[in-house]
Amino acid sequence: MRSYTRHQLKQDSFATSTADTISWAVENRSAVTIAAIAVAVILAIVIGGWAYIGYRDSQAKSDLAVALQKYGAPIRPAGTPATADVLSYGTTQERDQAANAEFVRIANKYPFTQTSQVARYFAGLTFRGLNNNAEAEKDLQEVSGSHYKEIASLAKLALAGIYHDTNRNMQAIDLYKTLIDHPTISVGKTSAQMALASLYEAMGRPDDARHLYEQMTKESPASIVAQIANQKLQQLSKN
Repeated sequence: MRSYTRHQLKQDSFATSTADTISWAVENRSAVTIAAIAVAVILAIVIGGWAYIGYRDSQAKSDLAVALQKYGAPIRPAGTPATADVLSYGTTQERDQAANAEFVRIANKYPFTQTSQVARYFAGLTFRGLNNNAEAEKDLQEVSGSHYKEIASLAKLALAGIYHDTNRNMQAIDLYKTLIDHPTISVGKTSAQMALASLYEAMGRPDDARHLYEQMTKESPASIVAQIANQKLQQLSKN
């Protein structure tokens, strides 16, 4: 709280000095001077705005940590009662419902922050877990357009899954190809390739799947990905 008060006092001091400077500029009637001061004022406001967003983002992170605890809480075995000292849920739907409410609240409470985009992504995942594909798609589409590319990639990957579930395979294919062409740390090229190959298999397009698996074995022959791809190729040859 003291930190925030100091921050507020600095803002008040800045506002007072800015007002005095503008008054001086008006009295001197110098267009050049006024323009220069205006630029300085705008820059100060922008910097202050980013500082405020950073402050809000730190608050959002604290709230998100609590929400993620709910999202990752264990499911109790059937017939096992809940205990006060350990967070748990009776079903995955119960857990998704509790976590979803928190993710939605955080996303709405802290707009324009990076953490709000993370919360919106998890809101989409939990909506999907609750079989609410319409809300899941809405949230994931929003995050997929985020300028935070790592979370945007994860949203696109989840969104492709929804497209497949709702018989829009061509849209899913387009998203997977976009992820292959523009890999990120969160969704690497091989992850997108594997997802697309699996989709091709589900669609009854084994030749397209085989082509991707062969490509993965050639691009990184000594990797674990290549081993998995070779296993997939063996399975395809048996079918």
